[in-house]
Amino acid sequence: MGVEFGAVLKEWRQVRRVSQLDLGLSAGVSSRHISFLETGRSRPSRGMVLRLCDELEVPFAQRNRMLSAAGMSPAYAERDLSEADMAPMRAAMEWTLKRHEPYPAMAIDRHWRLVALNAISAQLLAGFDVQVGDSLIDMMVDSKGVRQALVNYEEILRHMIARLRVESAHFGHDPVLEDGIARMEERLGEAVLEVDGIKPAIIPAVYEFGGMQMSFFSTISQFGSAEDIALSELRIEMMFPADEATRLALEALAAN
Repeated sequence: MGVEFGAVLKEWRQVRRVSQLDLGLSAGVSSRHISFLETGRSRPSRGMVLRLCDELEVPFAQRNRMLSAAGMSPAYAERDLSEADMAPMRAAMEWTLKRHEPYPAMAIDRHWRLVALNAISAQLLAGFDVQVGDSLIDMMVDSKGVRQALVNYEEILRHMIARLRVESAHFGHDPVLEDGIARMEERLGEAVLEVDGIKPAIIPAVYEFGGMQMSFFSTISQFGSAEDIALSELRIEMMFPADEATRLALEALAAN
């Protein structure tokens, strides 16, 4: 058990690019103790496993893996939003999505799959044949409709790649996200991003629908103090109009 835990600990220490000395200092133990844990010469307590996870910012699902490798029971559950004890969180998500109308908003999981979306989002995404359960990564890479409608497709793809890299690193190089990065980079090819002068405050996604352009920027919200795996990985992305024409168009669309 100790050797297996040690391998996982070393893996996460290397992912975070932290030395045994630095990890020991932050966790309040010696680098020698960290070395003994990694080689299996010492066995950790449950408290030590969780403390090291805190220091290495290990996601909840991987904390369970580390506990299991040390021969201990998991600390975090992964509940479905439909379960009874998740009702308050589900209601909060639905309230947020609904109250954001007439602007688009959606809930997505760690792999960018749609968990829920408000009515205006469903209306806009219907043109791309995207619905709850589908992957926004797949949509960006595979949908010809999106490539044609998104005026600044290559620019937005670059921003998505950068965001996916950060998220994948947080999860210890998540294979689904890494695959998404590779597919987006392949789609981008040798396209060169031209930057003339100082960058704007924000890069909006500009779509063209039936000869009319709609421009959006977004904010991201997450549940605070979440102790459930799925809930900790759930994000609510809320789109806002980047110009007055888009705001008026969304209001008109919602009124119909």
